[in-house]
Parts: sequence; C-alpha cells; structure tokens
Amino acid sequence: MAKIIHSMIRVHDLDRSLSFYADALGLSTSHRLDFSDFSLVYLRNNENDFELELTWNKDREPAYTHGDGYGHIAVAVSALKSEHERMSALGFAPTPIKEFKRGDEMLARFFFIQDPDGYKIEVLERAGHYI
Repeated sequence: MAKIIHSMIRVHDLDRSLSFYADALGLSTSHRLDFSDFSLVYLRNNENDFELELTWNKDREPAYTHGDGYGHIAVAVSALKSEHERMSALGFAPTPIKEFKRGDEMLARFFFIQDPDGYKIEVLERAGHYI
C-alpha cells in the first residue's frame, strides 16, 4: 500500500514563503537540499508526518502561474475562530468563515488564506471527516 509523503509547490521567494508557513501553519524545515540553481525545502510540524516541499528555482523570473488546474491544500485546526482572528492579525487576509451543510447536517466549517505565491490554503475546523 502506498503512503503519501509530501506535496510540492514552486515558490518565487523562499525566505518569504518559509516565514509565511512558519507563522501561518507552524511548519518548520525538516529537511533541506541546496544546489547551485535550486533548493528543496521540506516543511512539517509535530502534527504531521506528511511534508510540504517548497521548490525554489533560483533567479526565476517571472513568478510562477498556477494555470487553471491548481486547487488548494487543506489543514485542520481545533479552534477555527481563534485561528481566523490570529491570521487576520498577522495580515494574511483570511476569507470569512463559511459553513458547508447538507440539509441540517454540518459537514464542515472553514476559511481560506493564500500564501505569498497565491497558493490557496483551506483551514478547516477539526470535526467529522476533518479530524
């Protein structure tokens, strides 16, 4: 059986991205590989064994585009409202908290933020399927 271990995104400004992911999601570098023209930086925190790989191609101009195929990554948090307030205070401009229901059944509560490269991140309340 396969185990998913990481997902990769390309970033334009590595230091800015590292700061964002540390402040927004508490992710820090677990492994880093530096080469002359690119770097691979793997991020995680104590909640995960899954990693987010940031690929930085040095001297890349212009910044990357996402085309029309990229969706989002998702994280689960215990206290959605306080995370929304914290991220607002950090200037990350979270979208309003939304509720996803089927009839009267609450399926999810969530909001979105974007990283410095425009990648969308869904922040879900830990409940139901999203524990």
